[in-house]
Amino acid sequence: MVVRIICALLFIFAAPVLGGLISGIERKLSARMQRRVGPPVTQAYKDVKKLFGKTPQIVNRAQQFMVISYMFFMMITGALFFGGADLLLVFFTLTTAAIFLVVAASVTHSPYSSMGVNREMIQMMSYEPMVLLTAVGLYLACGSFNVSNMISTDLMPIVKLPGVFVGFIFILTIKLRKSPFDISTSHHAHQEIVKGITTEMSGPMLGIIEIAEWYEKVFLLGVTGLFFVTSNPLSYIAAAAVVLLTIVLEVLIDNTSARLTWKQMLTSSWIMTLVCGGINIVVLEILK
Repeated sequence: MVVRIICALLFIFAAPVLGGLISGIERKLSARMQRRVGPPVTQAYKDVKKLFGKTPQIVNRAQQFMVISYMFFMMITGALFFGGADLLLVFFTLTTAAIFLVVAASVTHSPYSSMGVNREMIQMMSYEPMVLLTAVGLYLACGSFNVSNMISTDLMPIVKLPGVFVGFIFILTIKLRKSPFDISTSHHAHQEIVKGITTEMSGPMLGIIEIAEWYEKVFLLGVTGLFFVTSNPLSYIAAAAVVLLTIVLEVLIDNTSARLTWKQMLTSSWIMTLVCGGINIVVLEILK
């Protein structure tokens, strides 16, 4: 229990640092793929520092509460996960955090934010089935929903769950807001709806959202590594290597893919969920 509490606290304090570093590395990789020098890897920290130095511009008081709640629940999500809690509870908390972000954008009554909210809800409909199948698949492979029990098995979950892993990597592109699925908001300047769901957010409030996204990024990459972790300490090296490859892959997809429509995103996500995740789980249940 002490170790689990330490891991949870370590996530709360270290995830923003690691998440900002990962964001900086992604921007540097993206620039190199475009034959540019790109910003330094510490640029993400500087951007957030600049946001917190601006005068707060609050459109609606309720929005401030919702944004802070969004970051809080994202912190709790990662803390529960790295603390070895129940994976279903972890994913439920993740969804709760996403709902707070949706409500934060809704209360501004901006047409651009409203359009971003509609698209964000469609994104949630696209990835949530695969998130649920990921939890079910890991339960069938490891015999428990508790993350602490999953990392104590002798066989890597990826051996039994290759399809679920592929499906999760697919929806990871949506969760990380990468092209071709960055339809509700984007880290790039090509959006016709300005910044979508974060259009009416600026200064410290936007800085809080950036930090919350760092928490989410570290958590999602942690789930990716969970497919490769066992009771063998060397498995953590394999998990770290897979996480690094995943980061490179997501940046590559982001730079080589044109944005899809919401219908294409919804259809492709559900097809991947049924084909990769669904068939994998059915086969795994039959072989048991």
